[in-house]
Amino acid sequence: MESQSKNDYMDQVLKEQVQLENALRVQRAAPAQAQRMRAGGPEDDGTRFYEPESGTPAGAAVAYRITGFWRWKNVVVPPNAYVVHTRRGYADPLHCGLGTSFRFDPWTDAFIVVPAAMQTILINARSITRERQGVLVQGYVQWIIDDFKLAYRKCDFTDALDPMRLVNVQLREQAEAAIKDKVATMSIDEVLADKQPIIKELTARLRTIMEGEGEGHDRGLGLRIVTVQIKEAIVSSPRVWEMLQRPFRSERAKEARLAELASEAVVNAKESEASKTTAKLKIETDAEVARLRGVSESTAFDREQSEKARRAKVEAEALAATLAHEKEKIGKRAELAKLQIEVELGQQDLRKAAENRWEEKAIGLEAQRRKVENDLTPTALQAQLIDRIPEIASKMPKPNELRSVSIGGGGDGLHTLVAGLVELVDALKAGKGGKA
Repeated sequence: MESQSKNDYMDQVLKEQVQLENALRVQRAAPAQAQRMRAGGPEDDGTRFYEPESGTPAGAAVAYRITGFWRWKNVVVPPNAYVVHTRRGYADPLHCGLGTSFRFDPWTDAFIVVPAAMQTILINARSITRERQGVLVQGYVQWIIDDFKLAYRKCDFTDALDPMRLVNVQLREQAEAAIKDKVATMSIDEVLADKQPIIKELTARLRTIMEGEGEGHDRGLGLRIVTVQIKEAIVSSPRVWEMLQRPFRSERAKEARLAELASEAVVNAKESEASKTTAKLKIETDAEVARLRGVSESTAFDREQSEKARRAKVEAEALAATLAHEKEKIGKRAELAKLQIEVELGQQDLRKAAENRWEEKAIGLEAQRRKVENDLTPTALQAQLIDRIPEIASKMPKPNELRSVSIGGGGDGLHTLVAGLVELVDALKAGKGGKA
């Protein structure tokens, strides 16, 4: 189960280590490309890079030049590179130093160009502690060439692409071995807590090898250590790493929880006090509001009662005024009715008096008329009758047939009719006179 666990922190560290190695790796073709890009360009600052000509490896670590032709050539070395120039038949180098250019005969001469820049070795030492637990120790060592005359004889710089590659590999193996030996005597806690013992052990061993301390200068490699640093110490097992972190995390969790509880207690106390203050203010506010509401309601009630009393008084006064007005109107109506009755009675009396007078006059006129009628002579009566014969005849029913009857000795019919009518009128008068 433990082998299947994943240590994310260690994976991240290893990934960063690879990125750093790629960043430190020399880009071999960069100088020539940079020269071609910048020569004569607008950003040309006058710097010229040495580019190897034909016969020189295109990816050489140092950008030196070989000029001339056939056996008459010159080697132009940049100022930041060491060079060793030897010739057949000579025991010692003809030229050995920093930035030394020289004439070169390819039939009899040989040379090595080595960069003088500081070198960085990245170290990944997979070590075992005293508790038999795996630990990955990461560090780096930076060194430079201190005595090139000694270094070129004891170190292998013959790799044209990277003259420092073999030296860096050998030094890296020495450094990892020193770290492993030291970590094997330490506990995990000591490795994680203090890296100075590892740095001291590693520095001492590398100085013994590179600088020859304690054994004479000629016993070293002609190299000098610039710095030794330990970057990381990582426990390989995720479970052990978790166990190592657990006490600290638990302690921190406990402190955080206690601080949280203390903070909560303070906050709760403050909140309780604030709640009490708020409740007290609310009670006082409610009481004041209730008092003000009572005063307002009492004032409103008094105002309402006063308004009701005023309205009742006004209504009573209005009702009394209305009653007085109605009483006055009734009195006036009674007087008016009385006057109307009196007028009507007077009018009735007048009418009756007038009627009586008219009746008396009518009676007098009727008497006079009757008297006149009674005083009419038969001759006048006959004349009136004759005048009204057509009217009488028109009002008489129309006979369906006309028959003539002669009574008497063939007298005149009209005369007879008139005579009959006169008799009838006389009879009527007689009848009227008897009635009178």
